[in-house]
Amino acid sequence: MPLKTESIEETNLNLTPMIDIVFLLIIFFMVGTQFSEMERQFDIQLPTVDRNLTLTSLPDPLIVNIDGEGQVKINNKSMSLEQLQVRLITAQRNYADQIVLIRGQGAGPYQHVMDIIEICQQAKIKNVSLANRVKTSR
Repeated sequence: MPLKTESIEETNLNLTPMIDIVFLLIIFFMVGTQFSEMERQFDIQLPTVDRNLTLTSLPDPLIVNIDGEGQVKINNKSMSLEQLQVRLITAQRNYADQIVLIRGQGAGPYQHVMDIIEICQQAKIKNVSLANRVKTSR
């Protein structure tokens, strides 16, 4: 009685999925190349701007420091109230929700702080905060 032996199947590599992916990549790059060529066909002079304004990140709050004598500083740069008003108007035009943080001397006259708040209102800045610190118990 002859013994029936099963033939051993040889392993083979199925290349069909890999070929599908390669063809999809080729089609993707061909279509992308066609679009970029179509954009270059038009002779358009793009508008220019003076400054590059970022659209994704929020601006840092402007921190206005007022010492006891009424001297105004932003980023350790002294300025007059008129210069501050111009700076705040410019900041508000660049970003409508500009935040201004006012840091006044604790023992200084409150009038200096009110002058800065009035300038913020004239510059149409709506987000104004007054800085303070927590009183420590002695």
